[in-house]
This record gives sequence, C-alpha cells and structure tokens, in this order.
Amino acid sequence: MADDPCSFTKEPKLALNITMLGMLGIIPGVMQHHEEIVEYFKQRGVSAIFLFRRNLLRRMISVLANSYDRDAKPLNGTHKSHVHSPKEAEILAKYKPTINATLLIANLRQVEETTTKALEYFKSTRHILIYYEDVVKNRTKLIDVQDFLKVQRKDLKSRQAKIH
Repeated sequence: MADDPCSFTKEPKLALNITMLGMLGIIPGVMQHHEEIVEYFKQRGVSAIFLFRRNLLRRMISVLANSYDRDAKPLNGTHKSHVHSPKEAEILAKYKPTINATLLIANLRQVEETTTKALEYFKSTRHILIYYEDVVKNRTKLIDVQDFLKVQRKDLKSRQAKIH
C-alpha cells in the first residue's frame, strides 16, 4: 500500500472530507487496509460519509446497470452512471439486468456483512451514516450532511434525470 492511503483524492476540500460513497466496493483496499485508513483519517481530521441503500436488491440492480453502462457505453460511447436528460435516461432504462437467483441470497448477505464490518472498522472516526432512500424522500437529510461537514447550508437540487 502507498504511503498515503488516500492519495486517490487531490481536491483540497476532499482532503478534509471524503465521501465514502461506494468506496467499499469501488476503491480497492479500503476494507483490507482499514486500520491504516482509520489512522490516516484521525491524523488528518478526515470526516467520512457512509452512503448506503436500505434496499439491497435495488443496490444490486444499480451496480449491475452501472457495470453494463461502463462496458457497453450505450450513450455515444461514453460511460455515464448518472444522466441529465430524459432521453439519456430512457436509453439507460432499456437495459434490464439479469440477476443470478442462485447467488442472490449469498450476495445480499455479503453486502450486509461488508456494511456491518465497515461501520465497525470506522466507528472511531468522525462519520455520518446516510441512506440513499432517506435523502430522496427527506430533503432535510441533505441539511444534516451540510451541518456534519460544517459548510454553509444551501438549497441543493439534483440535475440528474431519473432512470427508473
């Protein structure tokens, strides 16, 4: 592992507040090197935002759809996990992922276990736990995040087009 376990971010603001949005599955080594990362967070005053989904099946579908988009690139040969126009959303919505029913329960359990481990590993860090569904249904959750980050409150609105 590199001397700087968080060298993946070069943005000044991100150096202080790292969103762990999907980090558990996207950035290799986070779970394997959690002790070093926790130490790094503590030394540098890093705040973590854990953004999880309550509905693990929907999460799985999102991951499959994102993988498809990354490989197939149906939008003019580019990978976009989020889109900003209804036309782009319509194109991405045409993909219907196939779920392996034999592995479904085991995969959902693995996600649940990883989530539990992550919260245990990072419990000594300054962090906030947010669920995607809560952010979508309750806009005050974004105020909670802004307060946690100690930034000026702003009325935040998504410019993303809903795919499903």
